[in-house]
Amino acid sequence: MIVKFKKPLLATLIIVLIVAAGINGYFIGTRNPRTIIVKGIDNIEDGKIKNADFGTVWQTLDLLKKHHLKADKIDNQELVYGAAAGVAASLKDPYTVFLKPEDSKRFTDDIRGKFGGIGAEIGIRGEFISIIAPLEGSPAEKAGIMAGDKILAVNASTTINMTLNDVVKKIRGPRGSKVTLTILRNGDEKTRDITITRGIIKIPTIKWEMKEGKIAHVQFFNFNEIAPKVFPKAFNEALRAGAKGFILDLRNNPGGFLEVAVSLTGVFVENGKTVVIEEFSSGKRNTFTANGQAALKDFPLVILINKGSASASEIMAGAIRDNNGTTIIGENSFGKGTVQELKKLSDGSTLKITIARWLLPNGSVIEKNGIKPDVEVKITEEDAENKKDTQLEKALEILQKEMQNESQ
Repeated sequence: MIVKFKKPLLATLIIVLIVAAGINGYFIGTRNPRTIIVKGIDNIEDGKIKNADFGTVWQTLDLLKKHHLKADKIDNQELVYGAAAGVAASLKDPYTVFLKPEDSKRFTDDIRGKFGGIGAEIGIRGEFISIIAPLEGSPAEKAGIMAGDKILAVNASTTINMTLNDVVKKIRGPRGSKVTLTILRNGDEKTRDITITRGIIKIPTIKWEMKEGKIAHVQFFNFNEIAPKVFPKAFNEALRAGAKGFILDLRNNPGGFLEVAVSLTGVFVENGKTVVIEEFSSGKRNTFTANGQAALKDFPLVILINKGSASASEIMAGAIRDNNGTTIIGENSFGKGTVQELKKLSDGSTLKITIARWLLPNGSVIEKNGIKPDVEVKITEEDAENKKDTQLEKALEILQKEMQNESQ
């Protein structure tokens, strides 16, 4: 996932603000059913909406307050949040969502790297809510959750017609408690139940180890706030230890901040070269270029990806390959190529809006397509059970040959 933080825009959900302002007086004009036309609303698509009929909203609120079985227990603020969520959901974009204050805080906690749950990034794939990637060392990974698993139920409650945010809330729970996911794994005909013990999740960032032949295997897990510090530190440590080649492992890396992805790609790509292109619905494009010293540009390098490599991972992998011709090994990546902008509202709520899509330097679209590896290698369930990493083995084989050819 990629998010961009902007200054708060209080007029973003003017519809919600109207509902909030009139929640106690909406009965006026709606006692007798009629159409109410609201005209001249500012800041909604620059005035493109000429005749916005909000009468249906007022009538719905009125009827709920008058006739619902539990009308005396209706929380007016929850009605406002429900209206806001409905506006966002009407776009049928799973990544455009309204988050009320408590959900907004959880989202911020996730981005900053510490939260309670099972330790897995989830997203929408086709019609299913699916695992993008289990995080390194997380309860989800330890329980056997794999990238690509479709979540059909949480504690026996179906996820059909549930929003992504609702599924996340169901999966969360007190540390030490258990949650059971009913999942369907690619290639399976039957579902399986996997019970996971929840924990406090600290998202890891990077780790490395030296392999035979002075090859440093660098596992990069998240483009978070501390990545710009620890990413170059890890590579410098490897260089001081004598590394002559690198495997950049982006498997199960679900993404993070765009600015971090662009900055760190500059470690490998020449200054001024295109990293990614941001394309808006208007056709306007913003080009993000590498601004580092390309310190590792001339070192032998291969990249590992899988179904859990998403968003910022795909940008980095694609940009390095397009600019340097670097070999990518593994499985087709997730295909998350849109950018969401966070708009903070006055009460602490947040609107997460899809504002653009990403194009790689060669012009290819990431969204739904993902990154296709140059060398496809799949890890079977038997391989995983036996802790046999065939993708890493192939990466080592290819890099060793490359290093041998360069030394001749």
